[in-house]
Amino acid sequence: MLSTVAHRSVGLVSRQFGATLRLLHHTPLYDFHVAHNGKMVDFAGYSLPVLYGKEGIIPSHLHTRSQCSLFDVSHMLQVHLHGRDAASTLESLLVADVSGLRAGTGTLSVFTTEAGGIVDDLIVSRTAAGPLYVVSNAGCRHKDLPLMQDCVQRHRDQGRDVTLEVLEERALVALQGPAMASVLQPHTPLDLRHLTFMTSSPAEVCGIACYVTRCGYTGEDGVEISAPAGRVTELVDTLVTSSGGRLKLAGLGARDSLRLEAGLCLYGNDIDETTSPVEAGLAWTIAKRRRTAADFPGAAMILAQLKDKPTRRRVGLVSEGPPARAGTAILSPDGTQVGTVTSGGPSPSLKHNVAMGYVAAAYAKTGTSLQLQVRKQRVPTKVTKMPFVPSQYYMAAA
Repeated sequence: MLSTVAHRSVGLVSRQFGATLRLLHHTPLYDFHVAHNGKMVDFAGYSLPVLYGKEGIIPSHLHTRSQCSLFDVSHMLQVHLHGRDAASTLESLLVADVSGLRAGTGTLSVFTTEAGGIVDDLIVSRTAAGPLYVVSNAGCRHKDLPLMQDCVQRHRDQGRDVTLEVLEERALVALQGPAMASVLQPHTPLDLRHLTFMTSSPAEVCGIACYVTRCGYTGEDGVEISAPAGRVTELVDTLVTSSGGRLKLAGLGARDSLRLEAGLCLYGNDIDETTSPVEAGLAWTIAKRRRTAADFPGAAMILAQLKDKPTRRRVGLVSEGPPARAGTAILSPDGTQVGTVTSGGPSPSLKHNVAMGYVAAAYAKTGTSLQLQVRKQRVPTKVTKMPFVPSQYYMAAA
């Protein structure tokens, strides 16, 4: 998961493929990307860098795993929910125990439909100052924002104390990699030793008032820094130039291969309104209290799947030879299609191919031998546990 929708400027650029032109939003770092030779492409209606200069995706990916990279994720939607009824209002849309969040903590969750599908994945945090802080995907802004706005208005009409604030003037950058803490600590008084995975805090970074959350989308240790749109270029430039080469800029290409190795879902590929949290391997996001209350959208179907097991599951797959991409058919040993790949490609870290997809439950057991129909070739594959690369999140000491 994936934050401002900073409409500081809008440009007319060509799509990555084809000659069709469309109006794209620019993040506050657009000029910075162009100045650093970012190859800009259309992503979720925003012009964002897929890579920088002549450095390819694989070197950028490996630098993130060994050092630290900075990603512009300012296209993500950031909102605050205020008021004593903010938690109960938000809980009417998703599966998390928002009321149970302590100040400075957060969780991954999903908005669900009445049919049990996933509207979007998001991170919700309770700030020390009081508001709930929600970050969701830019590609789902067109449905996430009306969903939250309509819900807030309904609750206000019922006399509830809740308001929604869209953080239009905020940017969001992600620092990801094992060197993150050593790169960031000299620039903030916040003691990063006490900021563990999925906790957050207001803090000055490079002398700028920010909000820092220890999380990310790569499987590595990292933070996301919400900063004023008007000062984020200054912040990023200071961090990069003072890092001695440890912190490099990274684009969408490396971000996608990193999250795939980490076994993390991309909305629209691996999860959508036709997949349930149980099928997607996200049942852990459904809080115990919410299961007992059965008071979230789609609860009847989702809880039934938890009890009786779903008919299909998201699994990890490993293979050699030509890589399987989204849409590749997954076949049983006798050649019957039993599933479909939703994300896949070569793993720069592992030097073989990885993929994830949905298969019939009978074929979801780790170690099951299957086949991938890659063009005209049938490629042997095996079901494997995810993440493909072990996660390095900074957890609290036992």
